[in-house]
Formats: sequence, structure tokens, C-alpha cells
Amino acid sequence: MTTQYSSGRSSSGTFVAFLLALLLGAAAMGVFVRQATSGILARVAAVITGRPVTFDTSVPAVVQKIQRLNRLETVVYSLDTVVEGSKSSPILPDLLAGDRLLLVVHGQSIAGIDLSQLKPEDVRISDSNGSRSIHVTLPTSQLFVTTLDNQHTRVYARSTGLLVPVDQNLESDTRLRAQQQLQQAALADGILDVARKNARATVTTLLYSLGFQNVDVT
Repeated sequence: MTTQYSSGRSSSGTFVAFLLALLLGAAAMGVFVRQATSGILARVAAVITGRPVTFDTSVPAVVQKIQRLNRLETVVYSLDTVVEGSKSSPILPDLLAGDRLLLVVHGQSIAGIDLSQLKPEDVRISDSNGSRSIHVTLPTSQLFVTTLDNQHTRVYARSTGLLVPVDQNLESDTRLRAQQQLQQAALADGILDVARKNARATVTTLLYSLGFQNVDVT
């Protein structure tokens, strides 16, 4: 009778060798990826470690991404000027009953597009021969706000007639007029056109980053 005995040493040794080879291979791969920074080796490393980035480019998803820009302020119009405010008597000369001041004004108008108003029907997406195209119609540009910089706005000169007290409301009325003039100047200089142009550039860059090959923003 022949008796055979089996030992666990051989199988355990093979497992340890396999585990050691696996660890050494992983370490070698890590060194390779870290050292391959240029040339063909870098491209090979990118293929090995690269993870494809995908975006949801359906119409609702694109609309949501654009809307996240919210009130997109794209242009700031600054102006320094001198505004005159005055009150006169229809009977007495200004020397006696007039009130006049010169206001040195610094202010700014901010314009842009409220992208929260973008609607799904403003976005059209199409596929042609594997190329994805998108057309977006932006909402109209707006003048968001016009403000005076109080730190740089001051009364330069003030003269009051001999027979009348200083009008406390003249400066505030002149500031309001200056703010209106600044707004009119910004509109006359085409601030809304510039705001739309800048918004188109911003949204175009966003859409290209989402993977669209052809982008048209109007």
C-alpha cells in the first residue's frame, strides 16, 4: 500500500510569491505614472490613469448650468464729472436769493444679463455626423444699478444768497440728478451692447467646456 501525503507549504508559498509580485507591480506602475511627465510615456500614463469626463448636455441640464450664472454682471461703466445744482428766485437776483453748488461726482453703472430668465425654448441642441451643436438666445441685457461713490463725491463749491438760508435738500437733489446723468451717459455710450457682447463670450466659453463642437450664442 502506498500512502501519499500533501503539504500546504507549496501552495502558501505560491500565494505569497504572487502577492509580492502584485505589490511590486503596483509600486512599479506608481513610479512609472509619476515619472512619465512628457512625450509618449506621458500619453501612455494618461491612457492608464485617465478617467473620461462626461457632462449631461440635455436641454434642461444646459439651461440649469447657464442659469447658475444668475445675474451675470459683465460691464462696469465709471464716470467722473462735475454737476451743478441751483435754485433761483424769479424776482430777486442770485446774490440775494439764489443757492448754487458744484458737486464733484464719481459713480458707476453696472450692466449685464439676468440668466435666471433663460427658458428651455431659448436653447436648441442638435447632432450632425457626431458633432453636437447648440444655439442659445440670451435674455435682453439690463442696467442693473447706478450708484455714486460717496467717498469720492463731494461738494466743490457752494454759494447762498444773502437773504435766504442754505437749502438742505439742494445737495441730495443734485446727487439724484448726477445719478440720472450717469445712467443716461452709460446708456448713450452703449453699455447694454457691451454687456450683451461680454455675456455672449462668457456663455460661449461655458458651452465649449461642456463638450459642444459648434456654439452659437445670440
